[in-house]
Amino acid sequence: MKKKKKIEYEESSGNVFADLGLENAEELQARAQIGYHLIQLLKEKNMKQRGIATLLGIKQAEVSHLLNGHFSRFTTDKLLEFLKRMDQKVTIQISPHREGEPFHKVAFGA
Repeated sequence: MKKKKKIEYEESSGNVFADLGLENAEELQARAQIGYHLIQLLKEKNMKQRGIATLLGIKQAEVSHLLNGHFSRFTTDKLLEFLKRMDQKVTIQISPHREGEPFHKVAFGA
């Protein structure tokens, strides 16, 4: 009988950007979460890129970057502006930081 080789792995922190050692990892994570949910909302609309560009007030090439997950091309403010243009309410809640929790947390509700 063959011995099973143990697979080595490292437990994730929950933030891939922090795991990669990138600066501003928490902001990058928040931006990625906002961008992901923005894309989900856009998919629900079933629009072509030209229509999305008009809705968001950006060029069609920027829509392509957005839909391909290139969120680093957009500031957090710009992504929040896109949500506003899609008639979405954004609430920012400020509370004390607890050890072990992220500084930025993005939550989406109905």
